[in-house]
Formats: sequence, structure tokens, C-alpha cells
Amino acid sequence: MRVGASAVAVRGPAVAVRVVAWLCGALVVLAQIVYSMTDPEARLFTTVASVIAFAVASVCDALARFGPRAAALLVVVAGGGGLLAETVGVHTGFPFGDYRYTGTLGPEVAGVPVVVAMAWVMMCWPALLVGRSLAGNHRAWSVVAGAWALASWDVFLDPQMVDAGHWAWTDPSPALPGVDGVPLTNYAGWLLVAVLMMAVLHRNVGEPRVDGELDLRAGPAPVLYLWTYGSSVWAHAAFFGRPTVSLVAGVLMGVVALPFALKLWRAHR
Repeated sequence: MRVGASAVAVRGPAVAVRVVAWLCGALVVLAQIVYSMTDPEARLFTTVASVIAFAVASVCDALARFGPRAAALLVVVAGGGGLLAETVGVHTGFPFGDYRYTGTLGPEVAGVPVVVAMAWVMMCWPALLVGRSLAGNHRAWSVVAGAWALASWDVFLDPQMVDAGHWAWTDPSPALPGVDGVPLTNYAGWLLVAVLMMAVLHRNVGEPRVDGELDLRAGPAPVLYLWTYGSSVWAHAAFFGRPTVSLVAGVLMGVVALPFALKLWRAHR
């Protein structure tokens, strides 16, 4: 698909929604750059600001791209579903393994920081767009690719947050090679939850009101996914002292991020 002068006009929500989405996307980039340049003890504000801005950008992108139903589904399925999965996980150890939050991420609901539920919202939406874009009309592969796009991101996220002291694992072994401190059960749990979320969202969001999942006029979600990938590779290698995480997570997330980047580039060249 080529997005150009012949593309259908963006319909639906007002231009203001798309403007808010892009402004929040810019705030995400700014907050994450500042995060990497800030002392570890002063990073909480930029962490929370980045997640909130990204979540708002994703909801606005869903609203502009698919309409109010999709935006509401995103909040309920990713936000509510993420909160439910994390609550069950914290209190039972299923499906992620035995872990606990340390109280450093702000207000909590049932032992889970609210910002964590927002993090599910922020990345679930661009991951869905990645899956749908790569798999086309194939429903099962859209779910699989979207779930991988979401779960593989956690290979970057979890080591970073563990090092920052925001949560801790009772027994972080066995772990992925080069990604110590986080058990394999965590990624299995992420993949399970991601598959469920993608299946519900993909089935129910309907067809886009714009020229497909790659149309950047609707919002920044596709770009933010690739920004998250590239900045995470760079940050773990250059700032966080985790070059093996950069390599392993870069390969795992790159399975979908790199083909998606190529497809997005071809659509807009």
C-alpha cells in the first residue's frame, strides 16, 4: 500500500484528536531522551510522563484510525486486561512468575501501579497495528505477529525496570541468555496475555477509517513502535550497561520491527 495524494481522506474524529496524538508522541520522544540523560534517582518523573503521553497517543491514534469503539476497546482490553493480569500475577504468581512491585511507581490498585496498566495500553495498540500490517487479512497471523510485537518489547522493559528497582523477582532463573534478572516464565506470561489481547482487539476493532494501519495522518503509533525499538537498542547498549540485552532483545523484537519498518518506509516513500 502506498500512502500519497491518491489516499482516501482521513475521516471521523476531528483534526484536534490527531494533533493531540502527535503532540503526545513528541512528548514521548522528549521524555525518553531526557530519561537516558538523567541520574537514576531522578528518572521517575520522566518514566511516568513518558508512559502517560504514550498511552494518550495510542488511544487518540485508535480513535482517529478506527473510531470510538476501537479506542474504548483499547482502554478496556489493554488497560483493564493488563491490570487484571498484573493483579492476578502479583497475588498468585500466574502467569508471569513470582514478583512484587516495590512501591516506587506511584498510586496502586490491588498492589499494581496504575502506570503499569497504562503501559499495556501504550504498547498494545502499536503492536496490534504491526501485527495487522505484517499479516494482512490473515487473522491468526495478525494475532501471532501482534502478540510477538508486544511481548518481545518486554525483553527490553523488564531488565530496565528491575535495574531501576521498580519491581523484583523472587527467583529470576532460568533466564534468557544475556538477560539475567528476569525469569523465562515472565516472557511466557507476556506472550499468553498478549495473544489474548490481540485476539480480542483484532476481532473487534473493525476496519480502519483511514488508508490502513500505515497511514501516519491518523496518528504516530507506527512511528512510536519503531522509535521504542531503536531507542531501546541504543539505550541498553550505550546508557544502561546492558549490551547483551540490547543484542538479544534487539533480535527478538527485530523479528517484527524490522519488516514493519521496511513496510512503513515503502508505503511512504
